Parts: sequence; C-alpha cells; structure tokens
Amino acid sequence: MDVGRRLSLAISLLLIIFFTGILGYVFIEGWTLLDALYMTVVTISTVGFKEVAPLSQEGRLFTLGLIVLGVGTALFTLGTAMEFFVEGHLTGLIEERKMKKRIEALRDHYILCGYGRVGREVAKEFLRTGTSFVVIENNSETILKCREDGLPYIEGDAAADHVLKEAGIDEAKGLVAAVDTDADNVFVALTARVLNPEIFIVARANFEESEEKLRKAGADRVISPTVIGGRKMASLLLKPLVCDYLDVVAHGESIEYRLEEVHIKKQSPIVNTTIGKAGIREKTGALILAIKKAERGFDTNPPASTTLEEGDELVVMGTREQLDALQSLL
Repeated sequence: MDVGRRLSLAISLLLIIFFTGILGYVFIEGWTLLDALYMTVVTISTVGFKEVAPLSQEGRLFTLGLIVLGVGTALFTLGTAMEFFVEGHLTGLIEERKMKKRIEALRDHYILCGYGRVGREVAKEFLRTGTSFVVIENNSETILKCREDGLPYIEGDAAADHVLKEAGIDEAKGLVAAVDTDADNVFVALTARVLNPEIFIVARANFEESEEKLRKAGADRVISPTVIGGRKMASLLLKPLVCDYLDVVAHGESIEYRLEEVHIKKQSPIVNTTIGKAGIREKTGALILAIKKAERGFDTNPPASTTLEEGDELVVMGTREQLDALQSLL
C-alpha cells in the first residue's frame, strides 16, 4: 500500500478510536460530551492529566483498551504523516491537481498515446509548432521523463474509456496512437473513435498486415516508420537536394518559408472566386502549391482560372507574414 493510502487508513482508524472513546465514557460513566472529549484526548495523547472523575471498574478496563489502541494508532498516524511529508508526497498531490486543471482547460488539442521513441518525436514537433497536447502513458519510468520534460500527462491505459475522457477526448482535435504494439494501437483507435466519432486519428503500425486492421478500427491515417524510413533513405540517395529542401521547408528553423494548409470556409470572401481574381499572390505573397477538392482529390499547381469553393483545402507556401496575411484575407 502506498504512503497516501496508509495515511488515509491511519487517520480513519484514529478517528474511529477517538469517537469510540467519547461514546464509551458517555455511556459507561455517564459523563457529558465535553468531559468525555477531554478524557479521550488526555488518554490517547498520553498527557497524563488527572481523571475527570473516579472511574468505575468498567471504565478502567475501557481506558486500558483505549490507551493500547489509541496510542498505537496515534504513533502509527504520526509516523506515516512524517513519511508523507518528508518524501514529498504532498508536493506530488499538489502537482497532480495542477496537472489535472491544466488538462481540463485544453480545447482543440491533441492526445498523444505513448511517449516512446516515436511519441517523443511527435511531442517535439508539437512543441516546436506551439500545439496544445496531452500525453497518455502507463510506464512509470516514461512518466518520469514526461515530468522532466514539463509535458501535460496522464498515467494510465490509453485504451481505457475513463483515461481518454480525462484527457479531454470530447474536446480534442486529433489523436496519435503510438503505444508499444499494433494490437494496443488498434484498441486505442477503436475506443477513441467510439468516444469521439469526429476526431482525427493517426496510428503507428509496426507491421504491414496491421495497417488494414487499424483503418477498420477507426484510424484516419496509418503510418509505418519502417516503410517511411526506407522510402526516405532511397530518396536521399536518388534525389538528395529535393529531400533536403523539403525537410528544411517542412521542419527547418533557419529558412524563411513555410508549408501550411489552409481551409476555405463558407464565410470567406473569396468563395466562388477564381485564384486570379482573388489576387492571393498579389495581396499576400503566398503561393498556392495545390488544392484538394472533395470530388476529385488534389489539383497540383492549379491555374489562375481555378475556382475556389467552400470546403477546399489549400497547400500554400510563404513566409510567416505572408501566411498570416492569407489567413486575414480568407
């Protein structure tokens, strides 16, 4: 039993003995509540003041039992309380409450299930882009790593309903299933999809045969680190300059330009307007690389005559100032 539970048990036992002493003196000796309270405190604390009144034979036997049980329980409670404070459990409880409030305040955030090698890279990208997220992990050593990194975390099984609810899945925008095994990721994706049918789920697959299972379980995208790593290595050999440029644009810190995705909503003033008439390039400086339309997928390098419609998703490139200007225009 951990220190917190032992302290709760000790305090409960002490209170039971305390109230038993009061009631015992009231019924056995016929004393008032105040006298019974005084005698009980004096007896359990071993202060040794004189008795309120001469005790009967039954009262003396009752007092002997109260001394044995009460003093022992009081010492046990005191020792457990000292252990609780010395080992910093109180500080841990305070930090846990702060963490819970921090997580409850999250909205439109992401849930990262698993903080292993893949999960840590995901967390780094979230931190780099200033994205709100919470980690779910059930390994105590990994939890210490989350705490050291200053990340919001929940210790528990990511496939459990109450854990995902505690992580705010109802308000979450997306979820990453990157726990140890493919079977666990299937359960995580399935549970998350049931709890929030609208959430966007990205799952990791260690084996190719698990990809279809993860999609059926509710994952919107399935990523295989092995496949991606192999493709990247081949691309670096065949087209190193292209790969280096894409890496810098997508993830680099030193380059001025960024790749972003933009959604055109119903209230946007450029809805049902062509790219040329909208003047996106002239007004913002941002460059539209591709448009994804619901009925026909991606349209790369769209011409100026392409009509922008509600629900279109744009892949754009530009500086931070240009992308902000584009958001303002939309």
